[in-house]
Parts: sequence; structure tokens; C-alpha cells
Amino acid sequence: MSAPDTGSRARRAPGPLLLGVRHHGPGSARAVRAALDEASPRAVLLEGPPEADALIALAADEDMRPPVALLAHVVDEPGRSAFWPLAEFSPEWVAIRWALEHEVPARFIDLPATHTLAWGREEENEKEAMGEGEEESDEEGARDGSRPQAAEAVRIDPLAVLAETAGYDDAERWWEDVIEHRGVRGGDAFAPFEVLAEAMGALREVYGAGGHERDLVREAHMRLQMRAAQREFGDDVAVVCGAWHVPALRQRTSVTADRALLRGLPKVKTDMTWVPWTHRRLSRVSGYGAGIDSPGWYGHLFAAADRPIERWMTKVAGLLRDEDRLVSSAHVIEAVRLADTLAAMRGRPLPGLTETTDAVRAVMCEGSDVPLALVHDRLVVGDVLGEVPAAAPAVPLQRDLARLQRRLRLKPEAQQRELELDLRKDTDGGRSRLLHRLRLLGVGWGEAVASRGSTGTFRETWRLHWEPELAVRVAEAGVWGTTVVAAATAKAEADAVGARSLADVTGLAERCLLAELPDALPVVMRILADRAALDADVGHLAQALPALVRSLRYGDVRGTGTQALAEVAAGLAERVFVGLPPACAALDPEAAEEMRGHVDAVHGAVGLLAEGGKDDSRAGIRGRWHAVLGTLCARDTVPGVVRGRAVRLLLDDGELGQEEAARLMGLVLSPGTAPADAAAWIEGFVGGGSGGGMLLVHDERLLGLVDSWLTGVPGAAFTDVLPLLRRTFSAYEPGVRRTLGELVRRGPTPRGGLATTTSGTPGFAPALDTDRAGAVLPVLRLLLGLDEADGRVGDDNDLVGVGR
Repeated sequence: MSAPDTGSRARRAPGPLLLGVRHHGPGSARAVRAALDEASPRAVLLEGPPEADALIALAADEDMRPPVALLAHVVDEPGRSAFWPLAEFSPEWVAIRWALEHEVPARFIDLPATHTLAWGREEENEKEAMGEGEEESDEEGARDGSRPQAAEAVRIDPLAVLAETAGYDDAERWWEDVIEHRGVRGGDAFAPFEVLAEAMGALREVYGAGGHERDLVREAHMRLQMRAAQREFGDDVAVVCGAWHVPALRQRTSVTADRALLRGLPKVKTDMTWVPWTHRRLSRVSGYGAGIDSPGWYGHLFAAADRPIERWMTKVAGLLRDEDRLVSSAHVIEAVRLADTLAAMRGRPLPGLTETTDAVRAVMCEGSDVPLALVHDRLVVGDVLGEVPAAAPAVPLQRDLARLQRRLRLKPEAQQRELELDLRKDTDGGRSRLLHRLRLLGVGWGEAVASRGSTGTFRETWRLHWEPELAVRVAEAGVWGTTVVAAATAKAEADAVGARSLADVTGLAERCLLAELPDALPVVMRILADRAALDADVGHLAQALPALVRSLRYGDVRGTGTQALAEVAAGLAERVFVGLPPACAALDPEAAEEMRGHVDAVHGAVGLLAEGGKDDSRAGIRGRWHAVLGTLCARDTVPGVVRGRAVRLLLDDGELGQEEAARLMGLVLSPGTAPADAAAWIEGFVGGGSGGGMLLVHDERLLGLVDSWLTGVPGAAFTDVLPLLRRTFSAYEPGVRRTLGELVRRGPTPRGGLATTTSGTPGFAPALDTDRAGAVLPVLRLLLGLDEADGRVGDDNDLVGVGR
């Protein structure tokens, strides 16, 4: 595939200048710029949707920073969309910039998005009718975010075929050697395109359209647009397109034949704009199939004016130093030498990504793949996020979101980061409201996570990560309103009307309070009250109560009026109190376990509700709940796991003495109780991660009752209760289980507890060891600020009492 040594212009085929490229290839981008400088065409035609012609001028805006993407979406169905990504090293971007700099018209000539998006809709309808959905076509992949590329439809990758023909086992390495590492030689700017076109022509003679007939339709439209440009500008036209299309665009066909292929295509109404893109989304590893594995590396090759390997190794060293790894200038020098040596040994013109990676692993990472993975993630792929100017078309909701982001100083970033918010500060409160409102709209820019070091309701922690697809989600949410607050309000009201369960409505009320949507809350509360009045299922009511009570706490922190919410919560709690005892009767084991969870949830909610109660009804709610728990303890028809939990909750709240708890446990663990029911009672009392293990450690009488019952279970019944007991005790921490084992190993005592002999575990003597407790008194005095000169030397007994 070598070219003759004739002049550049003499070797050009008649007709438009066809520059076949690889999308997102820096070598192709440099070659395109050189060819355009040499040819100086009167017009530049580009592979892409013609609807974007009006957006080309924005590429000259100083606020436009690639990577960016053209986004097309169906007007009445924004979720149906397609992206055409462009990086700084994309040949199409270079051609657009060249045309703008030289004041030359630039136009897109591919099939309009109005047809390609309609194709996707038709194909989905056909698959739904046929019951097929396992495999998506390339056009569907484009709709979900990838760049539409005909070459990907070929069953055999054309670059892989060419690489194999040249004796390479890696298409990327072949492309680097043939294109990326070889500049324009001898002033022949068109030779690379002629050679590549010749190779693609040979492939298309064998594979035709590659099994994807829609390429023929796209190429027919491109030929028609080329003819129109020739009528306007003559043959002095340059066409930048995928190299796969060049043979088809050179093919002589009639206008009638091309128009026949386009006749009857489906249409939808579309909108188009520029959106920010990321290097990560240009990578195959993220599932977008944009054509390259290493956008960060390719961006470096395109931007480096000279000495690309030395500059790359310097970047790697800087990254590793930021991660506190010891990397010196000597490491950089040695890594460059090793990369050059590897390239020479492998017969490559310059070190490629493989050689540089091997050198970094050996020299800077000391053979470890752990820091190398960081280099690949941060540099080889990268998290560069592009920017688009404010003048780019956008739905009103997008403009309002951009205004709020600027006001709150909350800039979208491609790299994941955590944001700590103090809701007592105005700016942080505004950020919290914005993020909660966006989540209501389905725009998952941030995810709430557990705060570090504080459990107060005035503090929030968010994990932020902006992805290009969120632009589509914003466009979809635009149907609800023109501002974030209006759209979130309308969406919340619609969700409340369409909620399927009472718990869904209460969860929505909680989210409305977090997002501070006062206009939506009355609608949500009215629907909540109606649903609560009609729902007689105690399980549903118990599921709904915790979210309501949490909402009251959020409202207090954010200064939101919650009187109506408090009334609904109190009424809901009373209905739970009345309906819970009969609902707990005659339950199977699975339903009983679920009911125990409801009892725990209601108990926590009642505690919060009582703490925040200023009126008598809310202040007395805890006492009414304790009465319900007492009823559950005394009814034999209530499953053991629920009765055991009720006893434990009363014990923890101080409403039940240890003597009475021991008596109830003794009754349950008596020989007259079925082993399975007794085991369930034990699980309810000391299981479920509620600190039951520590209770047994510190109250050996209860432990003795459990031990005595367990040793008396008949062998036939033991195998039935063993899984339940193992589930109960396996939830304890290792230290608790070890202590319980030591206590049980020492055996029973005459008074029904466990032996506490001097040979047992230290710290479990019958009485307090004052000598050992006194050893900590000097430290306690220091911590409490006590001094012998203050006349407090005689307070040792009081300090020892603290140890009790």
C-alpha cells in the first residue's frame, strides 16, 4: 500500500477531497489539519447530523472546551437521544476549528438525526412485538450514548483485519505504528488518506456493507449532500468522514438511486445542542464504544509538541508523587530509557502505550499493578470534563440549573468527590436543597452518604459525580417545569398521585421536606391522610410511620412548618397501637420475623416522636406504646420472636425490671414450651443486632437460664432449633461470643447463674475488685481535673462507684 512519489495535488483523485479518518485518532487529526492547510478547500463537509450546522459557530467560543458532544433528542421523548462526541484530538473537531479560523463554510452531511432516532423507535417497537430484546443494534447503542459508527457494525473489525495482514496481533499497536507515530513525510499531506482509502476499498470489496444495510442509506445521503456542495463550490470541497465510508462516497451512483434509498424513512421531531463530555466516556472500558481505549494517552500525543515520552513520564511521576510514592527524576530518566529500549527490541518506530506502561510498572511502580491501575485510571483514560458556552441551546430547566450551580459555587466535575454540608449555613443549605430536588427529578448528580464524625441532622454528606448522561435526564425533567423548584414540585405532586403504597407517600413527604418544597407538601399530605385513613394493614402503617417521624426532625432543622405532618404521624401511631396486637396473632415464622422488624421500626419512631412532642398527646405517646408492648408480652397467641422483642424493648426503656424479665424468660424456657417457640423468643430477646450479647455478658442470670434451657432441649428438637440459634448468636461480635463461651465453660452455680471462680476469666469475680479499680484512680483524677490540693482525696469510693 505504498504511494508513488508524485506531487500532492497530482495524486488527488478528481472530485471532492475525501479525508478518511479514524474517529478520535490524534494521528488522523494532525493529518487532517495538514491536508486542509495544503488543499485550502472552499467548504468542509463532516460526518454528522445536519441539524448541528447551526451549532458549528459555537465551537469558536472561548468558553467551549472539548471534550464535548452533540446531543440530539426527540422533543416529546427526551430520553430517546444520541451523542456525537468530539475530543480535542478528534479529526472532525480539528476540521471544524480549521474552517472557523479560515472563515470557510462547514456542514454536516450524515443522515439527519430525525431519521436515526426514528429508526431506533421503530426497532424497539419491532423487538417488543417479536419478544426479542437481548441484542441491540449499533443505532440503539448510539441512542443510549455512543457515537454512531458504521465500522462497528462489521462482524470483523476492519482495523483488526489490516493489523493481522501486517503481522500484528493488536490493532491498537498497528494503528499507533502506522498512523500515530509517523508524521507527514516529504510534504505529501494526502498520502496517508490515499493509502487508507485503498485499504478500506479492498475490505469493502470483501465485506460489502459489513452486514449493516443502514450504512448504505447513510452513504446515499452523504453523496447527495456532496453533490449539492459541488454545485455551490465546485470540486474544491473537503469531506472528513470515517475511512470506512470513503470507497462508498467515491462510488458513482445516480441521484435517482440515492434518493430511492432515502424515500419513506421514518421521522421524529428533534432538538440538538452541545453538552460537556468526558475522556472516560470516550473509552471502550465504560461501555460507550467510541473507538479508543486510551483517550488520555491520545490526548497527550496530540497536545505534546515534542518529546512525548519524556513528557508522559513526567506526568506519571507527578501523579505518583501526589499519592505519596517515592518517585525521583532518576526514575523518570530510567523509565524513558527502558521504554525506548523496549520499542527498539520490538521493532517499533517509537515507544507506544504498551512500552511506556511496561516501563512505568518496572521502574516507578516496582513491579506492582496497584499504582499502575491508578496511572491507567487517572492518565491513560482520565477524567477530563469539557465545557460548553452559555449561548448553547438548552431547555429552560438546564439554564436555571446552571444559574444555581454558579450561585452556589457547585461546579460539575467528572471525578467523584465528597461534599460535607452544614445545613446551618445558607450556602450549604442551598446546595442540599438543590441536590435533593434534582434527585426528585431523577437527576442523580449526588448521592447522600453517611456523615463522618457526626450524626446530627444539621449535617449532610454527599458523593458527587457528574456524567454526560445527566444532560439527558435534565432535558427529560424539563417537561415538569422551567425551574428546578417548579419542576421538582410538579414531579412530587405527580408521584404522590401515582404512589402505589402508603410507605411510598410517606417517603415522598420526607423527600419533599428535605428538598424544601412547601407548595408540594400540602398535596402530598392530603394524599397521605387519605391513604392512611383507608389503609387498614398494620404492616403498611408501621412501614410508613418511621419516614414521617424522620420528616419531623428534618423539618425542625430546616425551619419548615410540620404541624400537619405531626398530626398525621400521631394519628398513624395511634392506629398502629390499636391494630398491632390483633395483627400479631397466628403468624407463620416468616411473617413473624417481618412483624418483629415493624415493631422495632415503630419503637424507634415513637421515641423520636415523643422527644419532639410539646403537647400532651405527643408527650404521652410513649406510655401508650409501652402498654401495647406489655400486651404483646402477655399474649400466648403472639409469636415468640415478637414477644421476646417486646420484653427486650420494655427492659431497655426501664419499664420492666430485670427480675420480671428473668421471670418471663424462665416461663418461656420452661419444659412446657415447645423448643422452636422458645428459640424464637430468645432470638427476639437477644438477637437482631440489638446488643443482646452484651446483655447476656453482664447479666449472668439470664445467660444461665438460656444455658440451662439449651442443655435440656431433646436431641430430636435440637436440630430444628439449631439454625435459629446459630443465626441469633452469629450476629454477635467475636469478642462477645468469646466472652460468652468463657462464661459458659465455667459451668452452672447453685443460684442459677454461672460459676465465677478464681480460675475463670479475670474481671468476673462475685464482687468488685477494689484494688484493680483503684489502679485507674490517678488517671481518672487527671481526666476529671481533680487535685489532692482541692481537698478531694477522700473521693476514691465515689470514683470507684463510677467504675460500677
